[in-house]
Amino acid sequence: MILGLTPADGVLVVSPHLDDEALGAGGTIARLTAAGIGVHVLAVACRTHPGSDPDTRSAEFGEACTVLGVTSHHTAWIDTDAAINPAAHMAELVHLIEAGPRISLRALRPAALLIPAAGSFHQDHRAVHAAALAAARPSAHAPRIVLGYVGPEDAAWAQPAPTPRPLAVDTSTVWEVKAKALSCYGSQLRKAPHPRSLDIIRALDTAAGSGIGTTMAELLAVYRLVA
Repeated sequence: MILGLTPADGVLVVSPHLDDEALGAGGTIARLTAAGIGVHVLAVACRTHPGSDPDTRSAEFGEACTVLGVTSHHTAWIDTDAAINPAAHMAELVHLIEAGPRISLRALRPAALLIPAAGSFHQDHRAVHAAALAAARPSAHAPRIVLGYVGPEDAAWAQPAPTPRPLAVDTSTVWEVKAKALSCYGSQLRKAPHPRSLDIIRALDTAAGSGIGTTMAELLAVYRLVA
């Protein structure tokens, strides 16, 4: 059992880009799917992101999700310009996460929600974090578990403090699955010492594991945990 979840439960992972689900929570997702728990990934991405080809990113996203064994995945393309109309941008994000027709809290009613953790230096991560917390407010479809994952660039640069006592997930047995999923993102991975390299991600997960006495781990911020 992982996070107290059973195969009867579902998990929604919200990713601010088509790769953050694997970068920040790939091991946790692999643990969940290996336990027979349905995981659904919603990527919220800007179609006009500079230097990014939507077709390439979509193909990589699909390959990575297949490797991780997720039940379903979907990309919600955002066209609202946050710089011009931040209020409309936030409203669109909240609506997609809360009530989007394909993969959302209302459509799936998952037991757990994984979102970007607070404290990121990246504006897209901050926006999706705020929108996901708003979407997960107490309601009929609110998940009983809300956790935040930290990407390698945040861990290496911004060093956010998720919680005074973060939740650690042992990913020792599934790290190679995470590495294979990350390798699907050929357009996004970099060479060491860049934080978005397999060598640095492995080092970060090793360091997290050493804190709990395991080979590998991912640290998650706890925003809601109802037993």
